[in-house]
Amino acid sequence: MAPVPVGLDHPQPQLVRTGWRDLGGPWGFTFDDAGVGMAERWERRPDVFDRVITVPFPFESPASGIGDTGFHPVVWYRRTIQAQVRPGRRLLLHFGAVDYRAHVWVNGHPVAYHEGGHTPFTADITAAIEGPGEQVVVVRAEDLPADLRQPRGKQDWQREAHAIWYDRTTGIWQPVWLEDVPENRVRALAWKPDVDSRTVGLTARIRGDRGRKLRLRVVLSQAGVVIVDDTYAVHHAEVERRITLCDNDMSLGHSNLLWAPEHPNLIDATLMLLDEDGEVLDEVRSYTALRSVSASHDRVLLNGRPYYLRLVLAQNFWPESHLAAPDAGALRREVELVKELGFNGVRLHQKVEDPRFLAWCDRLGLLVWAEMPAAYEFSRTTIQRLTREWLEILERDASHPCVIAWVPINESWGVPALERSEAQQNLVRGLYHLTKAYDPDRLVVGNDGWEQPVTDIVTVHDYTSKGDVLRQRYGTWEALDHTLARTQPAYRLVLLAGARREGVPVLISEFGGISLDLGQSDGWRGYGAVRTPEALLTGYEDLLNALLESPAVVGFCWTQLTDTQQERNGLLTADRKPKAPVERIRAITTRVSAAVPGDAIDEFSYGDYLPGGPES
Repeated sequence: MAPVPVGLDHPQPQLVRTGWRDLGGPWGFTFDDAGVGMAERWERRPDVFDRVITVPFPFESPASGIGDTGFHPVVWYRRTIQAQVRPGRRLLLHFGAVDYRAHVWVNGHPVAYHEGGHTPFTADITAAIEGPGEQVVVVRAEDLPADLRQPRGKQDWQREAHAIWYDRTTGIWQPVWLEDVPENRVRALAWKPDVDSRTVGLTARIRGDRGRKLRLRVVLSQAGVVIVDDTYAVHHAEVERRITLCDNDMSLGHSNLLWAPEHPNLIDATLMLLDEDGEVLDEVRSYTALRSVSASHDRVLLNGRPYYLRLVLAQNFWPESHLAAPDAGALRREVELVKELGFNGVRLHQKVEDPRFLAWCDRLGLLVWAEMPAAYEFSRTTIQRLTREWLEILERDASHPCVIAWVPINESWGVPALERSEAQQNLVRGLYHLTKAYDPDRLVVGNDGWEQPVTDIVTVHDYTSKGDVLRQRYGTWEALDHTLARTQPAYRLVLLAGARREGVPVLISEFGGISLDLGQSDGWRGYGAVRTPEALLTGYEDLLNALLESPAVVGFCWTQLTDTQQERNGLLTADRKPKAPVERIRAITTRVSAAVPGDAIDEFSYGDYLPGGPES
């Protein structure tokens, strides 16, 4: 395998400095089933940490070294680190994700509190460092298994995993790292491309001395060639600029600056914070890309051209490590596997994935349909939690060019009376419009699958097991409209009153789900079972061809990429072994569609971006 490109091993691939240290590995650990740790000041009690856990793996997983899937709502972590504060520097402690509530202490001093199991947070621990040498970091994580108002995704609230839900992920499950940073520094970055104007918007938030005259130098390059080298004054701790990239015509989508799965052209960025004498105070590396996505006249457009979406449902759950990836290489391999099977995108299902996964999607060329993990009980508390964490997700991921769509709600989970409840419809509409206000340049699906009060794409979940039934439902424009209005797959209304249909594209965002049943005594059999790999291929071909032949459907999402615990309906097993020959799956997946017949894949150019090609 080729070396990892610079920055892709960093937990924040779009804001990379050299001075960081991975804190994964052995930590002290203990359960607090009685909930007494706060009262007894366990942040100052090394004697209570009677176990060892491997971070960042949840204690429920074998990779953690514990592998206990029972109910333990409160857990504690402890680790000693060597650290000191240098003059003019700060120490930051970063957490990729801790499910669900986290309290953090350093040397007994509280440094952070965060609520939200899927989003990052940072603590400036400089003031808590007690001289050079050994420092003590303690984390308390609280994750209530039975709290259905808590965004949990597919994590089960029952003791044993059942149906389509799987074992819980409690506590630290994404990287923890220490970063030595200058006092005057780039604090956050956001990129916003505009294909029509051939520009990229940059917003950089700066932390610095208020009386100091600072400037930000921005160098953009592609394939080693500098295309922008500009310097901007810092005003009110922020730089917000729109940077023109070139004067070439991009109207036909042929520019080598444009990003797409078939040509994932990235623009590398180096940003230097300068003082008034030109001294470099801080330097970070990042990247962006020029691409657009929209929906118009019953089509999805990528860079202004119709594009057929060939997605696969990805839960990204591993037997040994659960929601946490077994290692950084597994994130890259997941992207490679999807592309080898012929898909051009993934629908990340009920999970907010590690940013390093998104970075590999950016670099290798894979579209991402991003989704909020669901809560399962409608209440004011649910509304507050969903809204707060969803905004953090948008903030974290909105600069990744691979992300083309946002889904705040799936299949009415958490809004079970959506068809009848004005309040629940208002929540879906509110999340839709909030997302569009925050990120107007991406597609938003208010409630994926059915009962959509507002959406940029009409999405349908249809698990019929026969290709002929799909042809009857979606094979013509007339059949499609009849299905949406009358057939109502899954016995649910697809569009609620007020939802716009005319001109809105339609995508079958869940279908298939065929299980290969080799006589296992356990496991959920999915939406139909077959006995041989050949029968799996036959069923896959039958269902995919039915949708590919439709002029009215703009894409599909097959359920699913891998087996997930008791779910046995993956194209791959849980340990990522194909259930049928990859080349045969790929040949079916990549057939030309009737809806976008001009998307015939050039195998030579596409192969350049397959694993092992020049961009690997």
